[in-house]
Amino acid sequence: MKRASPMSTLLRRAGLPAAALIAIGFFAYNAVLGPNGIVAAKEVQHELAAKQRDYALLDKKRAELKNRVDLLDPKHGADPDIVDELARKQLNVVRPDEVIIPLDKK
Repeated sequence: MKRASPMSTLLRRAGLPAAALIAIGFFAYNAVLGPNGIVAAKEVQHELAAKQRDYALLDKKRAELKNRVDLLDPKHGADPDIVDELARKQLNVVRPDEVIIPLDKK
């Protein structure tokens, strides 16, 4: 019977624990720094908060526009102030008693 050398015995005995350590290291690295890791999750949370702020601003703007559209709805009687404002803006007219102050737009 042939006896194994001490070096091959050492490699054979250390192989499984070394493979386990490599696998644990791989999964630990990905859990922290991987594409779905802790660091990436924090970035996603910041992006989500920014998008929620953007959504809230857009939702507020949408509500304002919906209110203006509702005020112009002929079925419910258009609001005379809104109709007057839009007509004056589109036709570029003013009342005789109004004073116009030009603003320099740069």
